[in-house]
Amino acid sequence: MKKLNFNVEQIYTGCLAQGAYYITSDGEAAIIDPLRETQPYLERLQRDGVKLKYIFETHFHADFVSGHLDLSKQTNAPIVYGPNAQPTFDFISARDGQEFPVGNIKLKVLHTPGHTMESACYLLIDENDKEHSLFSGDTLFIGDVGRPDLAQKTAAMTQEQLAATLFQSLRIKVMSLPDDVLVYPAHGAGSACGKNMSKETISTIGNQKQFNYALRANMTEAEFVKEVTDGLLPPPLYFGANVAMNKTGYDSFDNVFNNGMRALSVEEFEAAAEETDALILDTRNNIDFWRGFVPQSINIGINGDFAPWVGALIGDVKQAIVLVTEPGQEEETVTRLTRVGFDNLLGHLKGGFGAWKNAGKEIETVNRITATQFANEVKIGKNKVIDVRKESEYAAEHIEEAYSRPLGDINNWIKEINPSEHFYLHCAGGYRSMIAASILLARGYRNFTEIEGGFKTIADTAIPKTDFVCQSKVMKA
Repeated sequence: MKKLNFNVEQIYTGCLAQGAYYITSDGEAAIIDPLRETQPYLERLQRDGVKLKYIFETHFHADFVSGHLDLSKQTNAPIVYGPNAQPTFDFISARDGQEFPVGNIKLKVLHTPGHTMESACYLLIDENDKEHSLFSGDTLFIGDVGRPDLAQKTAAMTQEQLAATLFQSLRIKVMSLPDDVLVYPAHGAGSACGKNMSKETISTIGNQKQFNYALRANMTEAEFVKEVTDGLLPPPLYFGANVAMNKTGYDSFDNVFNNGMRALSVEEFEAAAEETDALILDTRNNIDFWRGFVPQSINIGINGDFAPWVGALIGDVKQAIVLVTEPGQEEETVTRLTRVGFDNLLGHLKGGFGAWKNAGKEIETVNRITATQFANEVKIGKNKVIDVRKESEYAAEHIEEAYSRPLGDINNWIKEINPSEHFYLHCAGGYRSMIAASILLARGYRNFTEIEGGFKTIADTAIPKTDFVCQSKVMKA
């Protein structure tokens, strides 16, 4: 048997819980599901002295904008999709079972519709003709499978029909592979593309057949459909726009990046926000934001699940945005925004919030107290407490009589707020509650108090807590 002579690199981006793949063999390379910014891939190609032969896409991504178009223009490598894909740009429409040579290896197309109808996995066959690894896209995750509700409109199918299609794809194309085949998925825990993903980012077919609930050997199609569709949360607002961008094209990363990197003086920043009705996005941590911020700013900290929360809460990728960042974090902030398609970036405040403050401009703050102060003044059952954690977190343990109002649903439950009724606001650690506080303030709500440190610090107080869920405290669908 010949010695294996290829390399697979998983390029994992924690903020999006996304895995792209860089594969090299005998002077040639392939990249699967690249992110928007292409420079990291170009640097790898140059470092290794290899030519990019193909750019493989597992499907039209909803949760991020792929770098396939820019990368293809920069390298002349063709873009490959599985059957049923109909983008508006030049691409290779691969047949089910078609093999693409890359150096001494081959990547075989396995059409696996269900998550979307064009979904495909790519099976790496090594130079000894052994099935080595599966790049499973959103068809198969570690511990889960792709949600079947995102492609209903374009496929003219119900989520149950898509789930049934996915069941067949998994049984026929995936579970029939040897147990030692490695599984490289497109996402891990934290992605909204599934509901039960593991924190692990690599597994094997055998391991998944043993531990993945959706791959039980004795599972019927009806059981699969029921379990996969049960408990699906509505997809984030920006998903549809990202699919459209991946299908039809977008402005180059370089153009968008250069716009976002414009350093605006305080006067230019103020004029840009007023003249374009731009959203002021402050990406500092919640403690710094609490102490003072530009009025009407929305705080979504860069040191958290930044891009997914921007996409979920702002939604409209065409919304004009001006940025307030910690000095030195402008590049990272702009890059993360482009990954989820927020391309209408007008620039950032030069010198950050300090420049605004030093210019003598108006400053706003959040009414924040410690968990100890909260414990001393709250009257359970009399004072209103809003918990913005996920429903699963609330169900595990929460303050007695607290209302479950997940941050992701704030655009709905904010309408229920009585401006004259004071309430307390918390999440798990302060990140999400400060996002909620900034949104509330921007929309004119002032009569609330946010709790520093969230439930992690509240849990150490004597405030009564429970895991009993009172349905009257939960949002109605």
